[in-house]
This record gives sequence, C-alpha cells and structure tokens, in this order.
Amino acid sequence: MDMIAYIKEKREPGFKKVIKKVPEDLKSDEVLIKVLATSICGTDVHIYKWDRWSQGRINPPITVGHEFSGRVIKVGDKVTKVKVGDIVSAETHIVCGTCEFCQRGEYHICENTKIIGVDTDGCFAEYAKMPAYNLIVNQTTADPKYLSIQEPLGNAVHTMLHFDITDKTVAVVGCGPIGLMGVNIAKAMKSKKIIAIEVNDFRINLAKELGADVVINPLKEDVIARVFEETNGRGVDVVTEFSGNKSAIEAAFKYVKKGGKMSLLGIASTDIDIDLSNDIVFKGISIYGVVGRLMFKTWDQLTDMIKNHQLDLEKIVTHFYPFDQMEEAMATMISGNSGKVVLIP
Repeated sequence: MDMIAYIKEKREPGFKKVIKKVPEDLKSDEVLIKVLATSICGTDVHIYKWDRWSQGRINPPITVGHEFSGRVIKVGDKVTKVKVGDIVSAETHIVCGTCEFCQRGEYHICENTKIIGVDTDGCFAEYAKMPAYNLIVNQTTADPKYLSIQEPLGNAVHTMLHFDITDKTVAVVGCGPIGLMGVNIAKAMKSKKIIAIEVNDFRINLAKELGADVVINPLKEDVIARVFEETNGRGVDVVTEFSGNKSAIEAAFKYVKKGGKMSLLGIASTDIDIDLSNDIVFKGISIYGVVGRLMFKTWDQLTDMIKNHQLDLEKIVTHFYPFDQMEEAMATMISGNSGKVVLIP
C-alpha cells in the first residue's frame, strides 16, 4: 500500500512531496498509525529552510514532521500499551533506557536520544510507524485536529510549571506558538499578572486573547522600565523564556525579581552577556533549562488540562490546511502571523 509523505530529499531548502510505501513492517514493539492531523513546528521550519542547524543535524532522505494525532491501525505482537482504534499522540524523544540519565529516570536528557522526524522517519505522511512506548492514548473528547499540538504544548507545560506560577507575576518572553501556549497555561494556573513580551502585532493580539494582562512590544517601549512599572518596582516572580532572542534574554535577567525564577526554553543563536554577580548571585535567582518534556509527568499534566477544558486550543490553533498545501501552510508559519498551523491528511 502506498501513501503520500513529505521528505527532506536533498541537502537544500524545501520539502518534496512523494509517494512511498506505508511502513507496515512492524517490530514487535512498534505501532502503525493513520495520521489524522499533523502540526508544523519551528524545528520543521529550520529543516525546511535548511539553515545552519539543520545542515549539521539532518541526514536526507528522511520523512519530516513530529507533531501529530492519529488512529492506531496495527500493533506489533508484544504491544500492550495501545490497541487498534486508539487515538494517540507521541512523545517524540526515543530514549535508550540504559544510559546514566535514563537509569535515574531523567529520560528527557537521555544521552542517546533520537527524535522523530529528525533522526527517524516522522509524521508528515498519511501513515507513521512509532514505538509503542512513546505513544500517549488520548482520553478526551477533544477533536484530533487539536490533539496534534500536544507535543509542543508539553514544552510549554514543562517551561511554565517547573516553578510555581499560581498567584505570581509571570513574564512570558516571546509569543510564538509555544509562548502563546505559555500565556494560556499561566491563565489556567491563575497567575496574578501575566506580562507577555512580543513584537509581532498578530501574536500580540492573540496573547491578549489567551490571557495576557499586559503585552509589551520591545520595539516601541523600554521593556525593563515597563516591567518594573507593572510590578511596583520589584520585577517579576517568574520569567519563562521562549524567544531565544539575545536582547530579550539579557533584559529578563535585569527585571526578574530578587529571589525570582527563570525557566528557559528558547535557543539563542549567539552568546548571551550576563552580569553573573549582580543579576544571578546577589539576586539569589534560580535558573532552569528546559529540555523537551518530563517523561511522562509533563504528559500527565497537559492531558489533565485538556480533559478539564482549561486551555483554549481553538485559539492556539489559528490555521488549518489540507495535507497537499504544505507550501501554503509553511509560508503562514514562516510569516509569524499565526499560532499553531495544522495540516489534515
């Protein structure tokens, strides 16, 4: 049986739409899934553009994509975690289970991690093959087209909930799709004041819709001064960083409160200049680097939030495209004038 898939065929920009065989040759611990929805990640944009990171990371040809929801249609003979008919999503980090970090339960920093759609064939296809261990059975009535965003939502949940944000002032730095999720999570967790920092007008408005009390545009205002103004001169309790922007990160170290917390997900492309003594040591702040999702604590947290209708998924996902409109969907994502962009096979 054949299927349509999008692959990174060569070491050059773009994806190629191809016809390839459905991967029905399952190992005993693998599952075949009919993809119902798949969403575009910033990582996919890097691979599509063929930037410096992807040139050093991707080995074509490979089927791309790693965010999806789908229906199980076939299981290996030793699979017990899922059954045919289950609607599933996936933890995209395939871990070894034997390294030092896995042995102590820190699977999210496994030293032998392989990532779906980066190291192994992914889900920009009508069917995908996954290890059963990585699958999450969706216990909700939510539409599968929204469930495709759970993997990046997990990044946002991990970032936002590492430190206590209930009744705290929180800065969400960078309102790309995952930062927008962060705003919505802070609202769900009843943060005292949510301060979003973003330059794109579309996403500024969406951040407000998703729960931001204040949105600061650093192109138009002095972010540090404005944050102090909004926090009675003390700064924010918790900074959640999604932008990876050098100036935004450096500013955050200035306006985080004494004894404050910083949870960092954004990846900076240049070195960050920090006054270690005054902005970290003497302020007594705590800094946490976010890698993926805690396996599987984060998934339990986010699935509970979805089941309890705490999140505005229909606002986070702003665009849907038929599967054959990859180019249009990618252009929308690259424009910045979107939340999550979802493709429907």
